Amino acid sequence: MAMSAGGAEGEPMMEINTTPLIDVMLVLLIMFIVTLPVATHAVKLDMPRPNANPPPPEEIQQPIKLDIDFDGTIIWNDSVVQMSQLESYFQNEASKKPQPELHVRPDRRANYDTVAKVLAIAQRNGMQRIGFVGNEQFME
Repeated sequence: MAMSAGGAEGEPMMEINTTPLIDVMLVLLIMFIVTLPVATHAVKLDMPRPNANPPPPEEIQQPIKLDIDFDGTIIWNDSVVQMSQLESYFQNEASKKPQPELHVRPDRRANYDTVAKVLAIAQRNGMQRIGFVGNEQFME
């Protein structure tokens, strides 16, 4: 922005003085900011009533640990069981409410056929919460 110091002697200055216009604009801007209402964001929530009965605490079932060794040995919660006994064990556990989780931990050298048969027996007898544990041994 160039500023002229004036031309010849006695000539009028032909540029408009914008300083008062900027001052007026800033005053108006401040007035608008101050007079604006504070924006409030109201969210309507339906909260539960304080006198409502809390839900009963869930019973925590201990998971069933089912290990399958490399030689086909099946270990149910640290006790050895036979394949023929598994059906009654699974029927008994599947009838419980809530049903406990079945944590299957096959050995990395276990026969796939044995593991598949155990899982088929569990599914056939109504076990719904089946999971594998100890998968880190297969990542090596």
